[in-house]
Order: sequence, then C-alpha cells, then structure tokens
Amino acid sequence: MSSWHEERRADKAANAQQRRDDKVFSANLRRDERRRDREEDRERRAQRRRERAQRRQARAAKRERSLTPGHVYKRGTLLLITLSALASLPAQIIHFVSISWMLFPIGPAVEGAAWVTSAGVAYADEKKLPVWVRWLLRALAFSSASFAASINYQYGLSLTGHGMSEADARMAGLGLAAVTMLGPMFFEVRQWVLTLSAAVVNPKQKAEARARKAEAKSRARHEKQRRDLHKDVAAVADALLADAPFGTLSKDEAWERARLIVHGTTSPGMTPALVAMAAESAESLAQAQKAAKLDDEALRKRIERAFQRTDFVLPTAPGTPFNVAGTVQRVTQIPPSPEVPAKGPIKEPPKPAVKAGRKKPMPPRRKPGDTPRYHSAAKLAAADTARKLAVVNGSR
Repeated sequence: MSSWHEERRADKAANAQQRRDDKVFSANLRRDERRRDREEDRERRAQRRRERAQRRQARAAKRERSLTPGHVYKRGTLLLITLSALASLPAQIIHFVSISWMLFPIGPAVEGAAWVTSAGVAYADEKKLPVWVRWLLRALAFSSASFAASINYQYGLSLTGHGMSEADARMAGLGLAAVTMLGPMFFEVRQWVLTLSAAVVNPKQKAEARARKAEAKSRARHEKQRRDLHKDVAAVADALLADAPFGTLSKDEAWERARLIVHGTTSPGMTPALVAMAAESAESLAQAQKAAKLDDEALRKRIERAFQRTDFVLPTAPGTPFNVAGTVQRVTQIPPSPEVPAKGPIKEPPKPAVKAGRKKPMPPRRKPGDTPRYHSAAKLAAADTARKLAVVNGSR
C-alpha cells in the first residue's frame, strides 16, 4: 500500500515538474520570438535607412552630373536652339500666309532645311565622313538659315503697317534675322565643341593606350625572334594551327605542343643538346666539389707545380729591365729540382780571408736582403714535413 502512495506522489511530482518545464520552455520560446521580431524590425528599419541614403546619394550624383559645365553647356545650347526656332518659325509662317494661305508649307520647309542640314553635319562628324561632305552640309545649312533670316527681316520691316514705328519695325526685323541665324550657328558650335572634346584623350587613357601599344610591339618582336630562332618548332606549330578547328587551339598551346614534339620537353628554350650539357655541367661541378685525397703522389705534384710557378723576382739593380734577374748576393738555399734543371751554374760565395793567428775564418755579417726569400713551395714542404713528424711521434 505504501508503495502505491509513493508511486502516486512520484507521478504527481513528475507531472508538476513537467508543467514547470513546459512553462519555462514556452516562456523561453516567446522570449526568443519577441527577440527575433525585434531584430527583424531593426533590420527593416536599417534597410529603409540604407535605401533612403542610397536614393539621396543617387539624387546628389545626378545633380552633380547635371550641373557640370559640359552638361550645362549641352542642355543650354539645346534650349537656345529651341527658343530660336520658336521665334523664327512663326514669323516665316505669318509672312507667307499673309501673301497666300497656299504658301503655308514654305516657312516650315525653309526653317526645317536649315535644321536638317545642321543635324546632317553632326551625323557626318559622328560617322567620320570625308571633310568635303561636312563642309557641303555646313554650306547648305547656312544658306538655308540666311534665306530664312532675310525673310524674317522683311517680315519685321513690314510691321510698320500694323501701327509700329519704323525704328521698332527695323529692330524687330533685326532680332528675327539674328535668332534665325544664331540657332544653326549655336548648333554648329556645339557640334564642334563636342567633336573636339571627344578627340581630347584623358592622360590616364593616353598612358594606357601607350602601354598597350608598347606591349603589342614587344609581343610582335618576341614572336618574330622566337620564330627566327626556332624555325623547326614554328613550322610544326603552324601545321598544328592549320589542322585544328578555328578558335579551338591558341598559338601558345600550339607552340607548347610543337616544342614537345620537336625537342621532347615543354620547358621553354630546352633542347636535347642543352639538357645533355646541363647534365655534364652538373656532374663536373659535383666532381669538383668532392674533397681531394691528399696522398704522397698528390703532394709531390702539388710541390712540383709550386716550384714551376715564379711568383717572385730576385733583387736587381736599379734600371734593370723587368723580369731580368741580376746576380744574387748569396747562394740560394734551395737546390734545383731534378725535373727542372738550373738555368746556370751555381756560384759559390767568396771565402773570407783568414788572418794570421786564427784557426777559423770569421763568418760573414748578414744584412737585410742579402739572400732571396723562401719560395712558397718551401712553406708547403715544411708544413708537410711537420705533419709527418707529428704523426710519427704520436702527437695525433
């Protein structure tokens, strides 16, 4: 019975713990959802701010582009041309209609001829047509504009019959003639400015074009030199390019394959002869870097070579030609080698005179330079003798 109550209490406690865990989980879930909602809302606000900033930057850039001198000049010139056409065309229409309504198309035709030929000049400049075509179109444009200006001037003078004074009518005629001529003139000047501006190259673009041109010349020079030096590889590469479908094989790939076919390697500049030479040079270098075995025979040959090398000159008298030795003051202390006989008889030193009453002669007094210095071979022989004595005496 007690076990049942205990199990019952344990079940209730487990259920209560589960409910608490569920509440905690739900609270955490709601808190996470609220945090995600806040983050999403914050991200949306930041995105809207970025979009507004981008729109402001775009408007500022557009204003900056629209307020540049070139843009203002192009737009302002078109505005002046439009105002000129609006001022001159009605005067011509009224002038011809006042004569007869059937003459209505003459005004637009005359004014239109001036503007169409002016546009033809712009088109000829854009397409780089011959100069005589451009000047012919310019002459036609200014002829049409001059005829329209004369008509507008006559119309201005005719305004005296409509209650206008002669001075005012003359001024109106001059104004109409001026705007009729200035419209095509403004358009032509605008076209000249645009053409000259396009011809002016930016220094950076000019430097880039110069660099591209120099690179192209260097490539052409390298290609010519490579084909001249490797004619057999060039012939095979041309055959590969001609045999392959158009555009499927580049020149560099064809040259690499041709080098592999002719020389058996893809390394630039390498041939079988150069590879053999490189292997021979490497073997010679390895042999030279090995430590030479120093035995009696090698030591004897080294001493003989040292004897044969004349690295000093005997004392000579002043004024004696170079490399011509004089008579030594004392006999040399090293006998001549058996293989290299002496060039002349060895002179014995003079014996000092013996005074009466003395049993032994007085030895000569030594002076600096009375005997030649030791040969370098003597130093080598002395070092070898000292080494042998040390080995025999057991010091090593």
